[in-house]
Amino acid sequence: MDSETIKAAVRERYAGFVTQNQSCCAPATTCGCDSEEDSSLRLGYAAGDIEAVPEGANLGLGCGNPVALASLKPGETVLDLGSGAGFDAFLASRRVGPMGHVIGVDMTPQMIGRATSLAAAHGYTNVEFRLGDIETLPVADASVDAIISNCVVNLTTDKALTFREAFRVLKPGGRLLVSDLVLVCPLPEAIRLDMDAYGACVAGALFKGDYLAAIEAAGFGSVSVVGERRYGLDMFSPELLEAARQRYPGLSSEELESAAGAVLSVQVEATKTMTDRACGCAPTCCGG
Repeated sequence: MDSETIKAAVRERYAGFVTQNQSCCAPATTCGCDSEEDSSLRLGYAAGDIEAVPEGANLGLGCGNPVALASLKPGETVLDLGSGAGFDAFLASRRVGPMGHVIGVDMTPQMIGRATSLAAAHGYTNVEFRLGDIETLPVADASVDAIISNCVVNLTTDKALTFREAFRVLKPGGRLLVSDLVLVCPLPEAIRLDMDAYGACVAGALFKGDYLAAIEAAGFGSVSVVGERRYGLDMFSPELLEAARQRYPGLSSEELESAAGAVLSVQVEATKTMTDRACGCAPTCCGG
């Protein structure tokens, strides 16, 4: 399917998390299949963090904790790619303080609507949410100190462009902290071509090596995996496992187990070096 068809399907799916309280069919610790609180605790969020954000911001859709990796400092400007209902953005706002600024970008109007309402209702004056595609960010060049993203880049149709956009908006020396799902072996065709599996953060994922290469090709330096976790059938609830068997009747139990093991959660960090490798020159001649 073409890019716009995929984006429309993803947008509709994630609107449902807000409007209809939909669930998903990803591994039990991602995408809302567990309770939001339990899922976040397993991903490394502190109970105090979960309690600190407004009710309705945590939809349990992540696969890591990029805020913990970012080492955010007071006064910094932070960009959250695919900010959803604002969970990570609200946590980041507490770390950068009143002199800092947090921008959340999401392509789903319902997500932006909820996040904006929560920010206004709870007095988050240093946070704003912008409707937009993270492949074409509505953010100025070299304007943010840190970028965070939680299980979203895998949903884009052009990962390379997404990372180039991230590179563009970061200040020289800025840092990228991403939690995402990648693949370590091929998925069965039935899953790879399933739009629901795409929306569940699986079918659109890149191989791990290709994912890291896309970050480096965008111009980033010091690209490293600072944490990873494999999935398996034991991470699916019995109900989800039975649903998977019914959805893919042509796949054997061994093939389903292999498919589950193909998915890897990674935490990646990278830096926009002071020399812009994307254009091969120092920041002064690139306008940075």
